[in-house]
Amino acid sequence: MALPKHEHARTRRAFSQNFLTDPVAARRLVAAAQITPTDLVYEVGAGQGSLTTELSRKCRRLIAYEVDPAIAADLPRLPGLTVRVEDFLRAAPPAEPFGVVGNIPYALTAAVVDWCLRAQTMTSATLLTQLEYARKRTGDYGRWSRLTISTWPEVSWELAGRVPRTAFRPVPGVDGGILRIVRRPVPLVQRDALVAYRSFVELGFTGVGGTLQATLARRYGGRRVTAALRAARLAVGSPVGLVWPEQWLALFRLLDAPR
Repeated sequence: MALPKHEHARTRRAFSQNFLTDPVAARRLVAAAQITPTDLVYEVGAGQGSLTTELSRKCRRLIAYEVDPAIAADLPRLPGLTVRVEDFLRAAPPAEPFGVVGNIPYALTAAVVDWCLRAQTMTSATLLTQLEYARKRTGDYGRWSRLTISTWPEVSWELAGRVPRTAFRPVPGVDGGILRIVRRPVPLVQRDALVAYRSFVELGFTGVGGTLQATLARRYGGRRVTAALRAARLAVGSPVGLVWPEQWLALFRLLDAPR
């Protein structure tokens, strides 16, 4: 039995999701995902199905997750579509390569991104998030976050577009951003050195001493770190947030990579 409209509204507020209702924006999101007909795709938060319909036109195997049973019951029945009325965050990733696409609840952005990063068979995730979140994660403000830097050897982060807030119902207070995360076929750091790289980044982001040079010098020595910074084309007083991913890789190779 379907819920009354006011109950639907209350439920969506609880799940903190705004429906994507603009078909042009839905097509832009699907285009950014670069789906091929043979791909297996997981959709996060199918909602009223506008994105689901566009995705089904691009791939033959689509699994749409919608936690609200009343709304899931109204999703269109499309060829190749499987609807799962359950929490995406509790799902187990498939054993085969797959992509993730979704207009995700803003309140669950960090959790969904973390799920995608931990899913080793995930090839890409194309997520509609708050614009600010997408810009922060992709260096669009000119600064780089610890999460982006620590995962850079394994995945790339790209701001693939912007979606105006008027494309959603109810209309949120901010615009959306298309965040694209793509797993690299071969990591930029040897697999057996990935743990060491992440520890190196964690150390760098502790902020001890106020600059990256001061932080790293406590472990590797001032002269060695200064030489490495120069080799990576970084000023000695560079703030940690302004260090580009490629420069982090260079510093790691010069200071801490296994020889």
